[in-house]
Amino acid sequence: MSSSNGLGWEDVSHRSYRYAGLDVPIPPMDHFMIVRYRSGNTPMERSMHGQRTKAVCGPGDFSLLTHAEHSHWYWTECIDVSHTYLSENLMCRVASDVLERTVAEVRLHDLLRSQDPVVTGIVDAITVEALHKGLGGSLYVEALALQLAVHLLRDYASVTYRDSVVGGAISPSRLRRLQEFIEAHMHEGISIEQMAGVVGLGVWTFTKHFKATTGRAPHEFVLDCRVERARRLLAQGLTAIKEVASYCGFADQAHMTRVFRARLGTTPSRVKKGN
Repeated sequence: MSSSNGLGWEDVSHRSYRYAGLDVPIPPMDHFMIVRYRSGNTPMERSMHGQRTKAVCGPGDFSLLTHAEHSHWYWTECIDVSHTYLSENLMCRVASDVLERTVAEVRLHDLLRSQDPVVTGIVDAITVEALHKGLGGSLYVEALALQLAVHLLRDYASVTYRDSVVGGAISPSRLRRLQEFIEAHMHEGISIEQMAGVVGLGVWTFTKHFKATTGRAPHEFVLDCRVERARRLLAQGLTAIKEVASYCGFADQAHMTRVFRARLGTTPSRVKKGN
């Protein structure tokens, strides 16, 4: 049996199992799950919300389970299956990117038995990676998970939106929230993923709409904020240049000097002296 435990994957995981017949309750989950039937055929019964569904599941079939739903499963024959788990964070992030709207919730259609070569093909590729652990495995699996998430959103999902359609600009309230975040974390490294998360958008959607709003790419905006804070501190003349560089998130004093020359046509020491 195979598992992705310890492989450093994010937002996607995998385990395979060999089951005898079972009568088992499945508690509400914090992730989405695709069950891929690999060998063996068995009558399968599932109860959920007081309703019972039945099917015969075997190789080539898959079941789809949404998260946060209690269900009860019963089967009688031996089967080999693989489980692929996708996080709610991944599904919502991809949905926000694809739909260009802030997503409150993604729900997958609960399916006892279905066939789709795209789903099973991607799940099989994830399984192979868990078994053989190839070069660049985490990046490879991330790409597979993104493909799987988009396909599921196309054909097997319903989406609840958090607010109205995002237009070509980020709202003033979101922009203020982002500026507050940058101010609070300027001394640290700030990633585009963090910035997108603050305003509740996927990275691709955020990058596009941020530039439409500010006229600058996110990294340029952060750098401008660093320069402005450093300029104010230096003008006060109370803090050493090296400390200003650190407090404003520059790699070191030399880095801040290069940025000042490029953007302001002067150096930190001249700003501190009032020139």
